[in-house]
Amino acid sequence: MLQVKYHLITLGCQMNKSDSERLASLLDSLGLQEVDRPEEANLVILNSCSVRQAAEDRVFGRVRELAELKRTNPRLIVGVTGCMAGRDTDGRIRAKLPDVDLFFPTADMVHLPQWLVERRLIDVDDTKRPQEYLKIAPRYSSPYQAFVSIQTGCNNFCTYCVVPYARGLEKNRPAADILAEVRALAASGVSEVTLLGQTVNSYRAPDPEGFSKDNPYTDHFAALLWEVNQFEGLGRVHFTAPHPNSMTDQVIDALALPKQANYLHLPVQSGSDEMLRKMNRKYSRADFLNVIRRIHERKPEICLGTDIIVGFCGETEEMFEETVSLYREVDFDIAYLAIYSPRTGTPAWRAFKDDVTRDDKKRRWRRLHDLMEETVRRRNQKYAGQTVSVLVENCNSQGICSGNSWDMKIVRFPGSVNFIGRTIMVRIDTAREWVLDGQMI
Repeated sequence: MLQVKYHLITLGCQMNKSDSERLASLLDSLGLQEVDRPEEANLVILNSCSVRQAAEDRVFGRVRELAELKRTNPRLIVGVTGCMAGRDTDGRIRAKLPDVDLFFPTADMVHLPQWLVERRLIDVDDTKRPQEYLKIAPRYSSPYQAFVSIQTGCNNFCTYCVVPYARGLEKNRPAADILAEVRALAASGVSEVTLLGQTVNSYRAPDPEGFSKDNPYTDHFAALLWEVNQFEGLGRVHFTAPHPNSMTDQVIDALALPKQANYLHLPVQSGSDEMLRKMNRKYSRADFLNVIRRIHERKPEICLGTDIIVGFCGETEEMFEETVSLYREVDFDIAYLAIYSPRTGTPAWRAFKDDVTRDDKKRRWRRLHDLMEETVRRRNQKYAGQTVSVLVENCNSQGICSGNSWDMKIVRFPGSVNFIGRTIMVRIDTAREWVLDGQMI
C-alpha cells in the first residue's frame, strides 16, 4: 500500500494546539506521514474553533478551499474536529458542510483508526487504541516548550460561551498522569511547560494521593504547581487560563514558586456588575479587584493580562465605561479583546437580544485597544536598560532571534539559530508596545 499522507490545520486556542499534537501522534502511530501542504495529502483534518462567529467563518472558508481540492482529488478525505463539531448537537452545522467526510468532537479522535479502516485509507489493527483521548501521548511541536493539558470541559456555563457544549463538563486528568508527562518532558530537555485547562485553577485531582507527602498545599491546583516546580531541568512554568473564583489563597501563594512565570492571564470579561451578572461570571467587579489586590500583595511586580468582551447584550455606554475604568485601575499589560457575537445554543443566544449595534461594538473595541496600546507602551518603558532572560523560540534569516521573557514579553535581539531553545540574557535598549529590542550580554 502506498504511503498515506495527512495534513492538519489548527485554528483557535492553545487547547486546540495541544489537541492537534495528540491527533498528530495518533496518525503517526497508524503509519501516516505528515505533509506541509493539503495538496500533498490523502487526509486533511481541520481542528476548528467556535468561540466567535468569525472563527467559524474561517472554518467554512477553509472547507470551501478543501472542497476545490476534492474535485481534483476525489479520494481526498476531509475531516473537521474541535469545538465547532463538538457543539453541533442538532446537526445544523454538519448539514452546511457536505464536502466534509469526518465530523467529530475532539474526544472522539480515538475512533479515527476505525473510521480510516472503514474508508480503506489504512489497514491496521486498531483494537489497542486508547479509550480516552488524553491518554494519547502528544507529538510535541517544540523540543523546548510543551503544552500539558490537565483538564477538559467546563462547569461554569458563562452565558456567551460554547465550551461546556463543545467540550462537555469539567474532567480532570489524574495527577500521576500529568506529573509523569512533565517528568518525561523535563528529562528530555524541555525548558518551559504550560499547563492548560478551561478553568485551569479549578483542577481537582482524582488521585490526590499522587502528590508528595511534603507538598505544602491542600488546594489541588496549587499542589500541582508545587510538584511541577520540583522537576530539575525545567526552567519555567506557566498556566492558562484561570478563573477569578478559583484564585484561592494557596493558588495565589503558588504564583511565587521559583519557576512560575511572572505573568498571570486572568479573564475579567467586563467591568460592569450588570454585564457580569448577565454573563453568569459569578463574581462582581469588587470581587475581581479584591483578587487582583491579593495577587499584588503576594507578588507586587507580576504582569497581568485579561480577556474582555465588548458589546454584550444590553451593554450601555455607562456599562462600557465601567470596563474602561477597571482596565485603568488594574493597569493590565495586555488584553485579548473580543466583539460579542451570538453563539447558537448558548443561554445568551436563547435569552438575550444582541442589541448593541455593530458600529458601537467596533468603536468600543477600538477605544479599549487604544487604551491597551497606550498602557503597555508606558509599562514597557521600565525594561529599557534592564537585563531580562529570554527563552529563544525563533531566529529569522536576518539573524534576529526572538522569544518570551520571564514576564511573557516578546524580546528580539541579534543572534543565530544555535540559540533556539536556550535561555539568553538580553539587555533591553528599546521598549515598544509589543516588542522589547536589545542585545545579548
